[in-house]
Amino acid sequence: MSVWIVMQQMGMIAILVSVGVYLYKKNIVDNTVSKQLSVIVMDICNPALILASILTGNVDISHKVLLEAVLLGVVYYAFLMVFGALLPVILGVVKEKRRFYNLMVVYTNVGFIGIPVAKAILPAKAIIYVIVCNIMYSLLFYTHGITVLSNGKEKMSLKKAMSPGTIMALLSLVVCWFKITPPPIVTNSVSYIGNATVFLSMSLLGVSIARFGVKNGFKDLKIWGYIALRMVLLPIAMFFVLRGIGCDDVTVLGFCLMATMPVGNLPLIQSEKIGEDTEILSGAITVTTIVSMVTITALMILFTTI
Repeated sequence: MSVWIVMQQMGMIAILVSVGVYLYKKNIVDNTVSKQLSVIVMDICNPALILASILTGNVDISHKVLLEAVLLGVVYYAFLMVFGALLPVILGVVKEKRRFYNLMVVYTNVGFIGIPVAKAILPAKAIIYVIVCNIMYSLLFYTHGITVLSNGKEKMSLKKAMSPGTIMALLSLVVCWFKITPPPIVTNSVSYIGNATVFLSMSLLGVSIARFGVKNGFKDLKIWGYIALRMVLLPIAMFFVLRGIGCDDVTVLGFCLMATMPVGNLPLIQSEKIGEDTEILSGAITVTTIVSMVTITALMILFTTI
């Protein structure tokens, strides 16, 4: 993958995000429409894109590679849970706010942003690592995530973890493992639904950026500390670790791209649900998402040239 391809694809994504900003500024997409479209993307289009990537993306992966991907995903998220507990201490976050930074470290936007970005700039085989990260994200948030957020008061819910995205990701692993080939009518239908993901998700990202004020978030030095450690230094460290243990380029790029993702939306949604203060999370989501357009481009160019 050349530097020029990365720059072209990230430039395309920036244009799609700008479309979303325009739609919101012109009142074409308001908060109600944005919420409804987000449900369509998260519960229908994104899951379809995951499966379509397996069915139409020439993903010929051995059982060994698939098992290695799952193992690496487990190790990666185990590390994130430890790092999530340490980072707010390193940044000097007050004790009562540390849980928010803990969630920000572990639950980045590997689905809403990660899937379409990976589809745009990575080789087809890398989708398996994106799928693994999305499964881990969903399974952990409704167990580890809600426990951290509620200080142990909220009960874990594996039932909630079985979202359409998680189910489709698991189904994709089954299809990949058994090399199932459905009839063309199924493959084509899933592919057409999935193809809507990139435009809709990036446009909705632009709507989100336009909706939330970024002034206070950009002034928060702790968020910049988070960006430096979680979104820049961690992916770089992962690159050398994965290279050091002998992983191939596709594996390295797949996991490193997932490590560059900005803060995810699910912690914010859960915080609003239980009546928590969402100022830190909303500011972090907006700032890290905007900054990620630069950091993802720069890091992927770096990783493809080393």
